Amino acid sequence: MKQPDAKILGLPRGGIGLRSESSLHSSIRELYSVPGDRFEVRVGDFVVDIVRDGLLIEIQTKNFSSIRKKLRSLVENNNVRLVYPIPKGKTIVRVGISGNAVIGRRRSPKKGRLIDVFDELVSIPDLIGEERFTMDVLMIEEEEVRCDDGKGSWRRRGVSIKDRKLVNVVERVTFRNKGDFFSFLPSNLRQPFTNKILAKSIGISVNQAQKMTYCLRRMGAIKEVRKKGNELLFEIAM
Repeated sequence: MKQPDAKILGLPRGGIGLRSESSLHSSIRELYSVPGDRFEVRVGDFVVDIVRDGLLIEIQTKNFSSIRKKLRSLVENNNVRLVYPIPKGKTIVRVGISGNAVIGRRRSPKKGRLIDVFDELVSIPDLIGEERFTMDVLMIEEEEVRCDDGKGSWRRRGVSIKDRKLVNVVERVTFRNKGDFFSFLPSNLRQPFTNKILAKSIGISVNQAQKMTYCLRRMGAIKEVRKKGNELLFEIAM
């Protein structure tokens, strides 16, 4: 897959919400920008990241559920491109309370995969196949800036995530319709199949497989054919 043009263009000052966005969001916006684009523009009831003649570009670094209503409304009358980054690799940078001094760096053992898109896609699977909707998934290298200020999640023992920074775009994959998702299904997958069979064949958890089959079913890529005990059986819908 081709990568986006890596040139960084200067952005006009001002705009709604520009000061509160992460460095990652800002960098991706710059990556996708071309001369003449407008930023943080109100379209109907919503503010859109990039407005171009004939295209609205929305950048979402997490939580598709928060923009579900927005996307469904915008796609009714506009061409919409959703851009979503997945960190294939991550460096965790620890800073002091002041936020200026770097006190440590380490490589995160977690590595994202393209299949992780289903974690968020469960909120909007019905948009796949809409004539006006496309989605770009960016596999990236990023830096995550953390501070032990006691204000963060209990899962991180109070450590806050202060920023996310784009280091490199490794790959871009564009999804336009259900056919673009068949590549997630192994070529040797026997049909019909269950979530357990799918999970084992790909090397993911059953929970991830359930998210995947839910999305594929909603977009019409697979269909439920029957049940075997408590398990659903699926087949590819041609």
